[in-house]
Amino acid sequence: MSVPIVHGGGITAAAAAFGGRPEDWLDLSTGINPCPAALPDIPAESWHRLPDKYLVQSAVAAARDYYRSGDLLPLPVPGTQSVIQLLPRLIEPGRRIAIVSPTYGEYGKVFRSAGFIVDAVDGIGAVDDRHALAVVVNPNNPDGQNYKPDELASLHDRLKGQGGCLVVDEAFGDAEPNLSLVPLASRLSNLVIFRSFGKFFGLAGLRLGFVVTASDIRERFEDWLGPWAVSGPALSIAASLLRSDTAPIIRRIAERQDALEGVLKGAGLAMIGGTRLFLLVEDSRAGRIHTHLCRHHILVRKFDYAPEWLRFGLAPDFAADNRLVVALESFDG
Repeated sequence: MSVPIVHGGGITAAAAAFGGRPEDWLDLSTGINPCPAALPDIPAESWHRLPDKYLVQSAVAAARDYYRSGDLLPLPVPGTQSVIQLLPRLIEPGRRIAIVSPTYGEYGKVFRSAGFIVDAVDGIGAVDDRHALAVVVNPNNPDGQNYKPDELASLHDRLKGQGGCLVVDEAFGDAEPNLSLVPLASRLSNLVIFRSFGKFFGLAGLRLGFVVTASDIRERFEDWLGPWAVSGPALSIAASLLRSDTAPIIRRIAERQDALEGVLKGAGLAMIGGTRLFLLVEDSRAGRIHTHLCRHHILVRKFDYAPEWLRFGLAPDFAADNRLVVALESFDG
């Protein structure tokens, strides 16, 4: 039996261990926009009927324009985790996998569970001719490491030359569109790009993502997922929000990030990385800080593989910022 990966979230378990009602906790353990976009009107038929072709096409067209995928039609999926599970099917058994690490733990788990040898590499330069597939999260979770599109395109070409495939996870890419490889994807035939909908729009419970890839790989994913993989309401919301003005969301995220940075600096914590939606702190007292914050009913993300790290997600407002300030001020080390 494989060991479960530790993720952010888990307020219910934290409340069971440290007390309080889950709804009264401040959850800073995820990389989800804490100020969700306002939900658009959802037509009643989206709830009543199976998702029809027009609804799917509408969401796909909105995603194509939003992600700038050109001739490639993004495939709606029920959260990118659903297609991460399918990645081993793209590669012949026994081949070697490179994952730029540390990063989202489910990639390594999925490939190891399928019997592949997985190399955790520290950068794209460490991907070599042994690897049939490489995974790069860009910008990366949790350290924010990132690569320019032309660097990733060169890695793709190198992998393709040896019969390999490149997977780029752009889950945290909405607020940093200059890092996206999607605009170049139409000429990169051995490339799979994952985009998350819920993180940027603050609607993770919708369980929606998109895959941008060549038509033959797209068709394989679509076949493996089966019909009606994404709900009608999710497609309706995506079609609307992907065509909306997202500038206010970007500004709000920037404001929230600036506020979090100010709180952490004020507490004397050393920030070593992050993205627009979270910041990574390194501190020898990380375990004690995590426990202290839990006692104040504030949850941040700790790491079993890096006990000196803590990841702080964005707080939703000034009151939550102040709540974190007060809790950190009372930490005596």
